[in-house]
Amino acid sequence: MYCVKKITEYMYWVGASDRRLELFENIYPIPKGVSYNSYVILDEKTVLLDTVDRSVCSQFIENLEHVLDGRKLDYVIINHMEPDHCASLAEVVLRYPEVKIVGNAKTFTMMKQFFTFDVDSRAVAVKEGDTLSTGKHTLAFAMIPMVHWPECMVTYDAGDKILYSADAFGTFGALNGNIYADEVNFEQEWLEEARRYLTNIVGKYGTQIQAALKKASALDIQMICPLHGPVWRENLGWFIDKYQKWSTYTPEDHAVLILYASIYGNTESAVNVLAGKLGDAGEKNIAMYDVSKTDPSYLLAEAFRCDRIVFACPTYNAGIFPKMETLLLELKAHNFQNRKVAVMENGTWAISAGKQMKEILSSMKNMEIYEETLTVKSSLKDDQMEALDKIADYLMK
Repeated sequence: MYCVKKITEYMYWVGASDRRLELFENIYPIPKGVSYNSYVILDEKTVLLDTVDRSVCSQFIENLEHVLDGRKLDYVIINHMEPDHCASLAEVVLRYPEVKIVGNAKTFTMMKQFFTFDVDSRAVAVKEGDTLSTGKHTLAFAMIPMVHWPECMVTYDAGDKILYSADAFGTFGALNGNIYADEVNFEQEWLEEARRYLTNIVGKYGTQIQAALKKASALDIQMICPLHGPVWRENLGWFIDKYQKWSTYTPEDHAVLILYASIYGNTESAVNVLAGKLGDAGEKNIAMYDVSKTDPSYLLAEAFRCDRIVFACPTYNAGIFPKMETLLLELKAHNFQNRKVAVMENGTWAISAGKQMKEILSSMKNMEIYEETLTVKSSLKDDQMEALDKIADYLMK
């Protein structure tokens, strides 16, 4: 049965949500599911903007056929060629064989890699600044490479002042009847997943996000229609400011993040003592995570949020505890920078984790690293309390 949403007099949401999928891109946990957004403009010419993942193709096709109501489909615009948005393109071509496909040169190169239908006969190639008239609407195209694939672009409808933003301004989470961000408690119920989506999927490409934001700032945008998550029609500046912070690696909150690994509980005990000292010193925003229990995608998002971080782990096989090493390498791979950090290590013999953690941290940009590494030999001792006090003092400055 069709499930569509009328957004404007001429435009409809025809996407679908998946609550069964465990891992987005087979790597990121999505306990709240994910939506795949697609939009249709009904004008003198009919336009479909992007398709959906194969998992929700049947629902999408029902939605599309209902909105078209017997009309032919003139164009499908491909803002992003990733399969979670384009896997259903072949089904669209099968049902609407005369449809023209709008994309840029890189789009069509990728399309031929994914599909075997005749691309060239349907291709309408566009480049930066090109427009497409559909009757009452004129659609303009802007390239946003590496946000987060090289072919990515956005479509802007100047008449309705709508930005079809591809993966930009998206978020994890299925849509539960409400499709607008102002219809839900976004800050309490969605912001964490929006942050985790942006920082993990696109966090590496801060410079490219900044370039995209600069292009967007030149437009009069009244609505943002992303490919994942809620549609924005109110308070756009608040969400754009979040993107500004995340893409410039600017801490979102004045907060201490304690990331630790502990084999037998002794490292955990040491960071608990440190957290207590921070609390006694007046710190009211402390987050603690066991890196062995929490998926790295959540930890990376928290690192983007907080301005001060403690890394603590034991030496393991003469190296960094594997879960901590994975996290540090994830941070480095995502171009993480601009933080104040302290390091704690543990071990019973040949302790070396602290030095190796600092080597990775030192390879990141603008990381202020506390000079002294607190070394716990098996378990924390009374004579190390002063060293913990100094770490707390450093983090509170």
